[in-house]
Amino acid sequence: MANFSKSTVPQFSVDVYQNEFLPEGGRDVSAIVTVTATGGGTTGQRLYGPAGAGAAGVVVMVDCSGSMDYPDTKMRGAREATAAAIDTLRDGTSFAVVAGTHRATEVYPGNGRLAVADARTRAQAKESLRGLTAGGGTAIGTWLRLADRLLSSADLTIRHGILLTDGRNEHESPEELTAALDSCAGRFTCDARGVGTDWKVEEVTGIASALLGTADIVADPAALAADFTSMMEHAMGKGVADVALRLWTPVGVEIAFVKQVAPTVEDLTGRRTEAGPRAGDYPTGSWGDESRDYHVTVRVPRASVGQEMLAARVSLIAPDPLDGELRPLSQGLVRAVWTDDLAMSTSINPQVAHYTGQAELADAIQQGLDARKSGDHDGATAKLGRAVQLAAASGNADTAKLLSKVVDVVDAATGTVRLKAKVAEADEMTLETRSTKTVRVKR
Repeated sequence: MANFSKSTVPQFSVDVYQNEFLPEGGRDVSAIVTVTATGGGTTGQRLYGPAGAGAAGVVVMVDCSGSMDYPDTKMRGAREATAAAIDTLRDGTSFAVVAGTHRATEVYPGNGRLAVADARTRAQAKESLRGLTAGGGTAIGTWLRLADRLLSSADLTIRHGILLTDGRNEHESPEELTAALDSCAGRFTCDARGVGTDWKVEEVTGIASALLGTADIVADPAALAADFTSMMEHAMGKGVADVALRLWTPVGVEIAFVKQVAPTVEDLTGRRTEAGPRAGDYPTGSWGDESRDYHVTVRVPRASVGQEMLAARVSLIAPDPLDGELRPLSQGLVRAVWTDDLAMSTSINPQVAHYTGQAELADAIQQGLDARKSGDHDGATAKLGRAVQLAAASGNADTAKLLSKVVDVVDAATGTVRLKAKVAEADEMTLETRSTKTVRVKR
């Protein structure tokens, strides 16, 4: 592990866990890269971002479509939740509230700008929430584009959105939403929440995935305020923006995949942007005081026993606070060593094995739920049984609990389950929405 951070900026470290030994002719090298940031958002240190940048900016996008009136507890819960989020804003944070229907409307402060949080503006913003009423359709892409314009109107380091919806994106095409997400990707991060059970899981999770945020279900509107408060506190803890995982590989080395595997599974392979000869950057979004794990697998040229090579160099890259130039924050090395010792070359690194299982768990849940929806009961039983087995083996108690609401577990160790005859829609949607959440490996 190497660390190049300065004392005036957040500290990043990179640790690499792998079995570097390969049999003669072996090619695939896997490693778990643990990235840890300290002092990023909660210690008052200088923000690490473009030169001259200010503090954080947050736009709250509230679904105000007609369906939010059924039941009326949803609209009331949305107002209370937004008020709670506003109360959580730190002084000096730029913010705005947007009402979303088939179009996007600025609720506060208006005139295409952001307010700066203090006692007066927080009170004004909460008063403006009285104007949030339900009516109209749903076109989420317009909400995101307005949030992007508002966040771009100020010189900010951290740009973040919080989006709440209760329904399907029926008043714009999937292509229009995808275009909006492509336009906003890399410009701000966004946490997305679905309230009730009438929204589409793939839409909400797709928004969060594209904008490097979190997704979740809030089945009971009464729980919205606590969830919004938690999201805003998390956003306020961010102090490092636009961090990228840079992967450099020698000539002849191919990249199989790059995935975030904790706290959630997120495939970053297709998000690579070239960063010079044999180097590419993978976006990780904004950071506070936290730790995340990434699974990197590369394919090296075949070699003979006794040879060794650097298979990849993994670095953390972010704009320097003084001049905006990209600078390395920390780095770690992935190695390959060829051996004829069978025990050494066949040993699976515990971290790699754990997260391979967590990724398989997420896939098994999704495939099992898809099979259940299509009426393939045998396929659903097999996949969800495998998910139960993986959750039990890895100690993922939260996912195991969610699975138990969809299947009756006969034997967790062997994955023997029976599909429940009746499953609450909220339970099924919760399992699907949270299927990619992982547990950290025990070291």
